[in-house]
Amino acid sequence: MTTLRDLSRHLGLSVTQVSRALNGHGDVSEATRQRVEEAAKKLKYIPNIAARRLVSGRSGVVGFVERSFEGVARDTILFETVTGLSSQFSERGIQFVLHLTPEDVSADSRSILPVYDRLSLGGSLDGFVLTGPRRNDLRIRHLLNNKIPFVVHGRSSENPDYPFFDIDNYGLAQRLTRHLIGYGHRRIALISGPETFAYTQFRLAGFKDALGEAGIAPVPFLIRHAAMTEATGMIATAQMFADPKRAPTAIICGNVLIANGAYRALAALGREVPADVSVVAHDDVVSPARTDSFYPTLTVTRSALSASWGPLADFLIGAIEGRAAGEIQEVAQVDFIERASVAAPRPE
Repeated sequence: MTTLRDLSRHLGLSVTQVSRALNGHGDVSEATRQRVEEAAKKLKYIPNIAARRLVSGRSGVVGFVERSFEGVARDTILFETVTGLSSQFSERGIQFVLHLTPEDVSADSRSILPVYDRLSLGGSLDGFVLTGPRRNDLRIRHLLNNKIPFVVHGRSSENPDYPFFDIDNYGLAQRLTRHLIGYGHRRIALISGPETFAYTQFRLAGFKDALGEAGIAPVPFLIRHAAMTEATGMIATAQMFADPKRAPTAIICGNVLIANGAYRALAALGREVPADVSVVAHDDVVSPARTDSFYPTLTVTRSALSASWGPLADFLIGAIEGRAAGEIQEVAQVDFIERASVAAPRPE
């Protein structure tokens, strides 16, 4: 059976372009639409789920499993994830479902594994999108061992044997650290996410390696891991400045919320950014706090979370169709945007 990817190769267009043309999106020119439709007829492409199930035995449905928690309905990142993935799969003729587990069933526990078994039993779901991978992720090993198709947003190791879409977390931390070192900073703090997450470990490695290049030893007191929230930024910053002799001259924040908390704590402590303390962050472009609304404006690495939804959809479809893992993996680079939140440290 002709697939969307076959049409893409035949026409020399991206999968997304072909899909949008077939689904009548207004941003596709009439000439392109006609060309795609003619090729679809010629190659006997059948774009509906019922036909796919008839030919392949697949359900045409994929899933995303998330633990329920207090405030889940207000979680900005979860909302962006579900709506973004749902839209991309829909454009590709695939149904996307969200399954919430009880609060005591988490990705860190073996209790999550039967959930995937039940949802995939009898071909109910064709595959899964996983997020927040851990270093030794139980979900990944279980799905691999049971030959259940999946794709990971992120990765649990440097060279994994499964489909994934990730950003260069090591590189972004290294870039931010080198930037601060270039201004003369040597006491640099890192406020990042929980240690259990793989992306946190990649960032920590990039941070430490950049320090090592400059002959600077990392200081455990200046490395903080906690939830990626504004409160974390406030608390961690206040704690580090409780002892002025050990306080950092620059802070790297894991996201914009943490940076907002750091700014607030520094203001409460009577410290100016960047005259007294430089601050940088990674921006995933989903936080309610806009980086260009900071004063002074915040220097960041940036990669929009929304840019991952299309590749994740394509890669999971590829996994379901039996493509080799090495063909459906990507590490995306991030942008670096220099603004006004960094200056040379004050002479001591």
